[in-house]
Amino acid sequence: MKLGFVTAILPNYSLDEVLETAANIGYDCVEVMCWPHGMAERRYAGVTHIDISKFTVQQAEDVLASCRNYSVKISALGYYPNPLSPDKEESETSIQHIKKVIDASSILGINQMNTFIGRDWKKSVEQNWPLFQRVWEPLVEYAESKKVKIGIENCPMLFTIDEWPGGKNLMTTPDIWERIFKVLDSEYFGLNFDPSHFIWQQMDYVLAIKEFGHKFYHVHAKDACMDLNSFERKGIMAYPNDFHNPKLPGLGDVDWNVFFSELKKINYQGSVCVEVEDRNYESTLERKIEALKLSFNFLHPYFTD
Repeated sequence: MKLGFVTAILPNYSLDEVLETAANIGYDCVEVMCWPHGMAERRYAGVTHIDISKFTVQQAEDVLASCRNYSVKISALGYYPNPLSPDKEESETSIQHIKKVIDASSILGINQMNTFIGRDWKKSVEQNWPLFQRVWEPLVEYAESKKVKIGIENCPMLFTIDEWPGGKNLMTTPDIWERIFKVLDSEYFGLNFDPSHFIWQQMDYVLAIKEFGHKFYHVHAKDACMDLNSFERKGIMAYPNDFHNPKLPGLGDVDWNVFFSELKKINYQGSVCVEVEDRNYESTLERKIEALKLSFNFLHPYFTD
């Protein structure tokens, strides 16, 4: 396994500055954000550390040279939009940019990109299904043609009123994963698994690893802390932000000893990238760097045999 971090936490850094930061702390890799410029509709979105809009072989060589210079690899290219949005322009923009990210990942030889399935949040899973198939069957075929694996993060994207009631990502539970993998049975289509989302959904991430670990193409290391008092008063129908908070690894309710034990049992050999979304570490650049250091110090022992 390789330990890295998601570059969205350093939006104002250049790629070289990101790689230098990773190297100085001791990280092996980074998941590099590749949003279109000016497309930030939420926190942590719109970050562009590699502009892949017109990506060339020469640009790829420059990126890889920087990686070699700092001895830090790229675990994946990341872009997390809503390609199933009911807004046709938003949906089409997302689909076309996902293809560009796939292209860039292929040119770079990374052969891994991470994203969301998307969802029309005002419709049920069943009502979303025809659109899901219409959009994703050709996208997976495209990824296959480029030999690039797609890792879908399991975040429900259900936190605020504009995402209510269904959330903006279909790929949220093992039950839905099973259905989707039956439709899209491809070695180039799998999961970018984040255990923190199972905490507030009250699901067992250990069972998920046992059943679907073979489809883990990438992993996010983020923790979450349940506010049990708010949860008991407001219940599961409240906005999830009303009863849970994202945390740095080790500061929430994920049992990381158990988590990594299970990953090692299934012989997971991929990257595990810290995703900093802890509001206590967002106020300044210094706090963000501190978050990356604290996360590294907590997780690094799991990566030494």
